[in-house]
Amino acid sequence: MDRRKFLAAAGTGATALTLGAVTTPAVSAPTSAASRSRVVHASDTPLLQRWFRDTYHSIEAMTTDIGLAADKINLDAPGGPVPSQNTSPTNIGCGLWSTVAAAGLGVIDQDTMRRRLELTVTAVEKLERHHGFWLNWYDAHDGSVLTNWPGTGDPVRPFLSSVDNAWLVTGLLIAADADSRLRRRIDKILATADWSYFYTPYDAADPVANPGQLRGGFWTDTGEPTGHHYGALNTEPRMASYLGIADGSLPSDHYWHMLRTMLPEHGQEQSPGGAYDTIDGVRLWQGHYTYRGRKLVPTWGGSMFEALMVPLFVPEPEWSPRSWGTTHRRFVRSQIEHGLEEAEYGYWGFSPSEVPEGGYQEYGVDAIGMNIDGYASNTDRTYVTHGEPLPSPSAYTNGVVTPHASFLALPYARSEALANLKAIADDFGAYDDGYGFRDSVNVGTGHVSSSALALDQGMIAAALAQELRPGLLQRPFRTGGFASRIRPMLGKERFTI
Repeated sequence: MDRRKFLAAAGTGATALTLGAVTTPAVSAPTSAASRSRVVHASDTPLLQRWFRDTYHSIEAMTTDIGLAADKINLDAPGGPVPSQNTSPTNIGCGLWSTVAAAGLGVIDQDTMRRRLELTVTAVEKLERHHGFWLNWYDAHDGSVLTNWPGTGDPVRPFLSSVDNAWLVTGLLIAADADSRLRRRIDKILATADWSYFYTPYDAADPVANPGQLRGGFWTDTGEPTGHHYGALNTEPRMASYLGIADGSLPSDHYWHMLRTMLPEHGQEQSPGGAYDTIDGVRLWQGHYTYRGRKLVPTWGGSMFEALMVPLFVPEPEWSPRSWGTTHRRFVRSQIEHGLEEAEYGYWGFSPSEVPEGGYQEYGVDAIGMNIDGYASNTDRTYVTHGEPLPSPSAYTNGVVTPHASFLALPYARSEALANLKAIADDFGAYDDGYGFRDSVNVGTGHVSSSALALDQGMIAAALAQELRPGLLQRPFRTGGFASRIRPMLGKERFTI
């Protein structure tokens, strides 16, 4: 059974992980504490440092003897925390950049960083690859390709994911920048990773079949591609697009063929505003949504990591302040207002995460995602319908917040993000000394996830590194093709917001 979910049309950027379930007893939900005024001191640096240390320790604990970060760690396992058997390219990339961040923040020394990076790079060199890219699931303990899913025995088809490979390449570039002794080996690894393999060139005669976009991936047992392309611009697969444009394997006009919204005549969450524009010879629809009176560029599902994982590494707000910088800020504000005012959860931060009771779900704010009936902010999936009255707050039952969403919001709403995180930790006991935040909380029942996920802990580690030492993980993405191709391209962006 394939464990990855693919959506048609504009495409979803979410990495859909499948997780086992170990539940903890439900408790009564506290009064909406995050909506109360909380004092956030300027001296929060020690707290952020503690959060980073514990988060990195969880990544250490889920990293196997061969240096691969497992997909997750069960913190409630009998006898102590236990990492999963499986890993993915994204998980491995998270482990690499988290280790570099740990050295940059003084949590580990440089020698320890070098040993750990080399161990991981050695394992990556041995992993089975196709067309220069890595398959989606490996055994984290021996590096073999997973053919059956741990725990169920369901068959796993070998698959190359464009977005998951982007996060491993991101981690490798950060490792090469941090340890010059690894640079030649990593250059050799990446020499055959040609992003054009995933690319369908644009053809005006048939733009549906040939949209100038990246496919979700390929099944290597048949060579069959996914039935969709990653069409939505404001989703995390744009990291693969940036990497390919920067290294010259993708044409720069690829960026302009991605969708700010779908065209007005196409079915989507709301009828977009906007206007046609021509940039670098490409005519495109510069669409936007309006949510609670503010214009923004939607993601596919309305989730935080679709919008804000990429700028942890690529300085979009700096290079495109009136477009990317503005929409990122408004996206965060929309998530805050949905949680505190629209749904009245008392907490906010909605992004794909573990269902606290077990399993995995893509959470978001439905109204700021293009996908009709896409990512809801609750397990019960309360959706909005454009043109109809909004659901009442009482309709939003079993809301789920994930801490990584608040960490992604730090550059745009620091005080609110810190207050929200403190509330999640204090009110639900969702923080473990030594391991950091658990993955998610059902704010209706008080149920807390039993696990920490490598992807989500990796985002937390990167966000904290950016807050505590700005630019630490961005160095590889400010030089070379990123400086000569990506920065000028983003400077031309003209969102109609």
